[in-house]
Amino acid sequence: MYMSLQKNKQNRRSASATFCFSIALFIMVIAPIRIAEAQVPANAEFHDSHFHLTNYIQQGISIEDYLVIMGDRVGRSTLFGIPLQQTWSYQNSGDYAPSYYLQSDAPLYYYSFTDAYIARLYEKLTPEQQDRFDPMIIGFNPADMYAPDHIKRVLTTFPGVFTGIGEFSIHKEFVSSKVAGEVASLTNPALDRIFDLCAETGLVAILHNDIDMPFSKPKAEPVYLKQAKDMIRRHPDATIIWAHLGLGRVVHPDRSMASAGTAKRSPAFMLVIENMLTDPTLNHLYFDISWDEVAKYATDTPESVQRTADVLNRFPDRFLFGTDNVAPKNPEAYFGVYEIYAPLWKKLSAEAKEKVLKGNYERLFDDARKKVRAWEKANIAGGK
Repeated sequence: MYMSLQKNKQNRRSASATFCFSIALFIMVIAPIRIAEAQVPANAEFHDSHFHLTNYIQQGISIEDYLVIMGDRVGRSTLFGIPLQQTWSYQNSGDYAPSYYLQSDAPLYYYSFTDAYIARLYEKLTPEQQDRFDPMIIGFNPADMYAPDHIKRVLTTFPGVFTGIGEFSIHKEFVSSKVAGEVASLTNPALDRIFDLCAETGLVAILHNDIDMPFSKPKAEPVYLKQAKDMIRRHPDATIIWAHLGLGRVVHPDRSMASAGTAKRSPAFMLVIENMLTDPTLNHLYFDISWDEVAKYATDTPESVQRTADVLNRFPDRFLFGTDNVAPKNPEAYFGVYEIYAPLWKKLSAEAKEKVLKGNYERLFDDARKKVRAWEKANIAGGK
């Protein structure tokens, strides 16, 4: 009888130990899988195709703070700083330390360390957190024939990190003329070498290029339009996202995104975009509708909302949404751009809204991840 009782106790202890082991196994194996699945929220409102973690003096918020701001409303995001550093020239501004390019007449210069900085922040994240970000290489001079060497060096130094390049600028109002050294150009072979490398590696490119010069004459074709289209056509195997639809603070469409019948400029701005979208030689070109200035143009009037919605509904595969936020300090500052677009979201079909806000991001950046990792494996000794 005593032996039987002892055996029952041992069996209960064994069963209890087995149960505890099963719970521990669940926590170690099953739970992380569920946590990993939850890291990119299934019901996120959007992915951010255009986000700057740091500003023009390489300061910003921590990546952990950005994750908190994203919360469950944002699924994934690109991740880059600013490729240019604003000089603090005492001769120009004295004790005033400028933090933005419009706050000083002193020059800007390319700040290559930004890529290493972003990579180090990304590498400190958990794999689940990393899956929410697509870091981009930006610390190169697009007027430098050696720019592709910098991009390759970053890829081989930080394998498994970067998905694309950009946002980098060619023509940008009030910025291009401030950059020390040679001014970037759409006709410079250095730019062709960069996009050749994008085609080779699979890196997706986010390009800032004003479609027109500031204060251009009405009824004139945008001055940089032909050069931009020619450049894009020369690189049919590169995936190119034209940031902000080519617009700026001063480079803007008259009467916002209005149709040809109400616009002062001819051809109407959205007609210019439509012509590029229907051109089969530009089918590797995409546009992002990032930046609060672009949001204001698109939602300026009921007509501009409708005109913009018509184009996005007709070409839902060719647009991505991004905030173009620069180191936002709180959720209110971050989500402001998305909220300005509220009238536009209401006008989009369910298919167009899903693709613009999330689907196109996933398609383009997932494809880039796969191709870039394959290039790294083939080009880095002992690559994984």
